[in-house]
Amino acid sequence: MSTAERGRPAAPPAAADRLVGFKSHLRPTVVPGDAAYLVSRRGVTALGGSQAEVLVPLLDGTRTAGAVRQEASRLLGAEDAEAALTALTDAGLIRATSPPAATAAGGVPAPGAAEAEAYWDLAGLDGGLASADLSRASAAIEALPGLDPAPVAEACRASGVAVAGDADGASLVLVLCDDYLSPGLAAADAAHRAAGRPWLPVRLCGTEPWVGPFFRPDTGPCWHCLAVRLRGHRHSELPVGRALGLDGPVPRPPAGLAAGTALAVNLAVLEAAKWLAGLRNPEQGHLHTFDTLRLRTSGHRVDRLPQCPACGDPGLVARRVHAPFVPASRPKAPAAAGGNGDRALTPAQLLAAYGHLVDPVTGVVKEIRRAPGTPDDAHAYTSGHNLAMASATLAGLRSGLRALSGGKGRTAEEARAGALCEAVERYSGTRHGDEPTVRDSLRGLGAAAVHPDDCLLYSARQYAERDLWNARASRFHYVSAPFDETRPTDWTPVWSLTGGVQRLLPASMLYFARGDGRAPAPHPDDPWADSNGNAAGSSPEDALVQGFMELVERDAVALWWYNRTRQPAVDLDAFADDWTERIRRGLRRAGREAWALDLTSDLGIPVVAALSRRTDKPGEDVVFGFGAHFDPGVALRRALSEMAQLLPAVRDARPDGTGYRIGDPEPLSWWRNATVGNQRYLAADPAAAPRTPADWPAVRTADLLDDVQTITELVRRKGMDLLVLDQTRPDLGIPVTKVVVPGLRHFWPRFAPGRLFDVPVELGRLAEPTPYDQLNPIPLFV
Repeated sequence: MSTAERGRPAAPPAAADRLVGFKSHLRPTVVPGDAAYLVSRRGVTALGGSQAEVLVPLLDGTRTAGAVRQEASRLLGAEDAEAALTALTDAGLIRATSPPAATAAGGVPAPGAAEAEAYWDLAGLDGGLASADLSRASAAIEALPGLDPAPVAEACRASGVAVAGDADGASLVLVLCDDYLSPGLAAADAAHRAAGRPWLPVRLCGTEPWVGPFFRPDTGPCWHCLAVRLRGHRHSELPVGRALGLDGPVPRPPAGLAAGTALAVNLAVLEAAKWLAGLRNPEQGHLHTFDTLRLRTSGHRVDRLPQCPACGDPGLVARRVHAPFVPASRPKAPAAAGGNGDRALTPAQLLAAYGHLVDPVTGVVKEIRRAPGTPDDAHAYTSGHNLAMASATLAGLRSGLRALSGGKGRTAEEARAGALCEAVERYSGTRHGDEPTVRDSLRGLGAAAVHPDDCLLYSARQYAERDLWNARASRFHYVSAPFDETRPTDWTPVWSLTGGVQRLLPASMLYFARGDGRAPAPHPDDPWADSNGNAAGSSPEDALVQGFMELVERDAVALWWYNRTRQPAVDLDAFADDWTERIRRGLRRAGREAWALDLTSDLGIPVVAALSRRTDKPGEDVVFGFGAHFDPGVALRRALSEMAQLLPAVRDARPDGTGYRIGDPEPLSWWRNATVGNQRYLAADPAAAPRTPADWPAVRTADLLDDVQTITELVRRKGMDLLVLDQTRPDLGIPVTKVVVPGLRHFWPRFAPGRLFDVPVELGRLAEPTPYDQLNPIPLFV
């Protein structure tokens, strides 16, 4: 086995008969009475003292170490000569060689041999050994259809890389392609992994060449691991690919100059030569891109997917879902106190641990950037396309208040962490094909199955009028078909924390459909999944708490919005802190006023609505945000920061009703027509005293397990079931849960009998249930 195959980066100990000298990339020059200087491409090293003046001329590569010691000892003494030689060795400046390192016919050094050895020395290898290893290795070249391997073969030979006739026996295989998602790469990966050969994908593109990573059959990711990430950034191709009936990527027209293509060829050969010479470093596991237009290179981390069906354990996700969800003690991060919620990690810790998931080529999240138009006093960031709102049309990709995932917070760091978590939440909540399912009918499954109607909560009248609802073409207000209890469908296990048993819900309600054909597509009549109760966190426990808080918030909003009840004000001055005051000042500068309402329901967890309207034009452009938390101050801050996320959409609105940043008809109609005067439930109840912190009992725990137990007991007392699905993806690590409590309302229009009609009466907000025809005719549109 050669050095290249073993990955040995350093020279072996010098034998007594080997010659010693400075490494090939160093040129020594002695300035008598001053110092000895070692000149290289990386700079100049000065060696001071009389020992250097003596040793440097002796280290010309013609003597053994013993001979150098013997001659130096005459002038320096044996002890000083040995110490000086040891110091130079330890500094990595000299090496031992067996002459000659590389020769051409007749014993003459091969052309470029000295330069090559110097290069390998600069790379941290032993130049002589690296050159020898390279001369014994070979590379095979495989080109996918339409690509010419000849230029790569020629460049290999010019750099001393032997070209093998086929992959058998080759030390490395270069696979040339024009797209890293080309179907032929799957076959190449399978063949070389089965043969135990490392291989290197290369995109020969004259505009932006790609090289790497080195795929090794014994360790690291495979091509399939990389392909999963690359496909995640190709959502905009779905409409074209579907229309053309393509199984692979959408072909792109060629672009580039001959110089750029030559650069791509030589970059690939350079990386192959370094590998074959024995160089090993973590960056070889990255995908490297070179932007020829801007002369910028970048490396993109490629991680192995533990659940990869080609190189990992495809049963990981199924075992996780089937296992009971058992909350554990999880102390809260002290720095999170007073922020936008209690977490096991601070935002800084979460970003440090999972920031690698953000990458424009191989990340789950392409980028996290400040949301355009965000007011200076607010922090809102976006993190790519919202997979919960998947669409196969251009209009669907562009439209919608929720077309992008995002995060908000009191600080930029908090908002960035929120944006990352929401993107991961949506990615993890998308069906990938390895989720466990049971195919049967509701009647066939019996008591273990939860009837979808208990969660969807559409009324019989909505089902009867579903064609009218669905004619709005709004995903928010879509009414699914009545569930057929006799039709077999896919069901996924969820864990009941209140009952300690496994239940079943339709998979289509728990996972977002991919829309790219790489996971089972739901039946057209299956109920759709939405993001209600989905949450990512720094631990499974805080993900569960955040998911449940979203359910509580949206249930409380539905009770208020559709019944149009007047709610008590929240005294913003009583909750004032620096951040809240900055938001309020910023709104005043923008010609807006802000207020808040207490929406807390029978569940007793504080829920706040924050609202703002324009005061300088007829259209009030009313925006709102909601928040729920055990701490009313946190609930208020969440509501204010969510409301601030909507401000960019109306920031440039003009009195004539133009200038809005989105084109959705529902919010546009609201902003142009709704005012506090014609929607009185937006204003605080004048008969109720404004709420202050003293109106809520203080609830502060140090461990998230206490919060989970409090939630579980609350749901049990209400006669409901707390269902949890662990959606954590093994390759991401960020815990993600889907929390479901059948009976709690979504804030989208769901008008079945139950809490929507009963709770406002129980709370004394209404004397009797609101008749169906008197429910708010304006569906909530966020």
